[in-house]
Amino acid sequence: MLELYDTIVIGGGQSGLACGYYLRRAKLNFMILDKQPVSGGSWLHAWESLTLFSPSEYSSLPGWFMPKSDQQFPVRTEVIDYLRKYEEHYKLPVKRGVEVSKITKEAGIFQVYTAQGVFIAKSVISATGTWGNPFVPKLEGIDKYKGFQIHSANYKTPDDFVGLKTLIVGEGNSGAQIVAEVSKVTAVKWSTKRQPEFLPDEVDGYYLFNVASAKYKAEKEGKPFDASQYNLGNIVMVPPVKEARQRGVLVSAGTFRQLYDKGVVWENGEKEEFEAIIWCTGFGYDTSYLKSLIPTDERGIANTTESKSLDTDGLWLVGYGGWTGYASATLVGLNRTAKQTVQEILEFLKSNHK
Repeated sequence: MLELYDTIVIGGGQSGLACGYYLRRAKLNFMILDKQPVSGGSWLHAWESLTLFSPSEYSSLPGWFMPKSDQQFPVRTEVIDYLRKYEEHYKLPVKRGVEVSKITKEAGIFQVYTAQGVFIAKSVISATGTWGNPFVPKLEGIDKYKGFQIHSANYKTPDDFVGLKTLIVGEGNSGAQIVAEVSKVTAVKWSTKRQPEFLPDEVDGYYLFNVASAKYKAEKEGKPFDASQYNLGNIVMVPPVKEARQRGVLVSAGTFRQLYDKGVVWENGEKEEFEAIIWCTGFGYDTSYLKSLIPTDERGIANTTESKSLDTDGLWLVGYGGWTGYASATLVGLNRTAKQTVQEILEFLKSNHK
């Protein structure tokens, strides 16, 4: 007989762990399924120099503070270590190396299919984030380009680009940070659709979280709120980006209309050769395993109210950013969404599985 869990969480990264904290406090019988072999979530795949945008005291999961870092912002290895110790500290039941292929629901019970067998539960939390669904635009000629190209999801270190004239595409934080470090080892151009916009030097991720929270509260109350000065999509001035600004390398070359075998064709028709391209063009949502259960669009977005699915009772989606809860893709922003989700699960179980 299969064990029937109150809740199964799909994904053992920061979102899954935050939900696990509240599920444990609620004394529910739950399991976290994670396809990674070790703890750390998407941070395991991030480039080596990636840091948080906020100091450690403003970057903690519920219940246990992240240890203070020697750096202004905690580095990748410190975040991975924190997530590992958090999981151990709360003795969260994570089953590793388990990738979910599909989920179905019959007679009020979810069937979660994996290569390790089927798991069953009364409710499910999808917490798989975005890293597994990198987005590269389908531009004309992209299939003809013969140089080296990768998405930022697979970028690790600038050492792989030494001596390669490199084009970096995308005006967000990842684009700016990768321009900052690759430009130290080789010739780089930065292609953006619009002029990159930079936040004031003193603004970090915690400040942005507070702006997002104030905007969220105002919208709930039907009040106007102007957050234009601190657009959440603008670039955070972490130390490497500040240093790159001083070197004068954070200058956009504009956008290009297509690719050819050796490079790109700029908007003015001029061709330019590049030996490598790094696509910092964002991510969709890693929710393909839900397609057998609920409809999702081309980006992987499903219909929700906050984190609660509108298409099937007993399903929640946590940690996918503004779509499932304001700032819920950040460590500090997860707390509210995870707490509310588990409270809703408790009410659902009480009403539907007495």
